[in-house]
Amino acid sequence: MGMPLELNTMIVTKGREKRVEENLFLLEKEGYRLYPIEIPIDVRKTMDSDSSGTALIKKVEWQKNSTTLTYQLISLNTTN
Repeated sequence: MGMPLELNTMIVTKGREKRVEENLFLLEKEGYRLYPIEIPIDVRKTMDSDSSGTALIKKVEWQKNSTTLTYQLISLNTTN
């Protein structure tokens, strides 16, 4: 039985992110997911929403069928 992996090209928070420091966040996602690390990646609240900013993923941890991301917000898109 292989480990199903999903490749993600953006961070979709669904409002579940937890602030660790001023611009550092933790986000737990269901399942095992691959993310690009240390390159700018889009952050969105939902798949269909506009980008809310850009982040660098610092760490990806896999355990108990979940993926935990530690990411640093490097720019914020303010919506009018």
